[in-house]
Amino acid sequence: MSVVTSIRKSLVPIHREGYPFIAIAVVIALGLMVFSTFLGMIGVGLAIWTALFFRDPPRVTPVRDGLVVAPADGRISQVGLARPPRELDLSDEPLLRVSIFMNVFNVHVNRAPVTGRIERLAYKPGLFLNADLDKASEDNERNGLVISTPLCRVGVVQIAGLIARRIVSFVREGESIGVGERFGLIRFGSRVDVYLPVGTRVLVSEGQLTVAGETVLCDLSAQQPRETAYRVS
Repeated sequence: MSVVTSIRKSLVPIHREGYPFIAIAVVIALGLMVFSTFLGMIGVGLAIWTALFFRDPPRVTPVRDGLVVAPADGRISQVGLARPPRELDLSDEPLLRVSIFMNVFNVHVNRAPVTGRIERLAYKPGLFLNADLDKASEDNERNGLVISTPLCRVGVVQIAGLIARRIVSFVREGESIGVGERFGLIRFGSRVDVYLPVGTRVLVSEGQLTVAGETVLCDLSAQQPRETAYRVS
C-alpha cells in the first residue's frame, strides 16, 4: 500500500454538497491573510470547520429485520407521542416520535432509518426557530418522507434550525431505499424526527448520543411494555 493510498484512507470523506462552501471559506481565508496573519488564521479555522461540517464518514449499519436506526448524528432530545405533520398523510392520531437534535459540530448527512419504498416526499416552508424547541416541528421549514416497509409506514422529517437555511434531499417518491443509505442533508444545525407506530419498543433514551446509520433507535418486531408512559407533545 502506497503512502498516498494510506493518507486517503485515513481522511474522512467530504460530501460534494460542501465543495462550494469550502471553496468560499478558503478564498476568504486567503483574502484575510493578505491583510493580517491573525485574521488569516481565523479564516483558516473557518475553512477547516466548514470542511468538517460536510464530512461524510462511512457507517456500518445493522441489518436485522425490524430494527430502526438513527437517521442523524446528534442527541436524543425527545421521545414521546406527537401528531405527525399533516402533509405526510401518515396519521391523524399521535404516533411515537423520536427526535434527534444536531448541533453545528455533528455530521449533517442523514441516513434512512429503515429499508423500504419512499411512498411520499413533502416539503413545507416555514420559520427558522431553534430546532430543539418542540414547536419547531410545526413552525419550522421542513422536508418529510414516508417510507413504506413490510411491517409499517415510517415517517422521517428533516427540520431546519436557527442557523440552518436549506434542506437538501437526495431521493424521490417511488424510489426504494436501504437502511443506512443517505437520503438528505441539512445545512448548519437542525433536527430530525422519526415517527413510528405506538407500541414500538424504544431502545434509546433522552440525552443519549446517536450515530446516523448505526445507533439502533427501536425494534419494530418487539412491543413496548404496556406500563410504559410517553409524554404527549
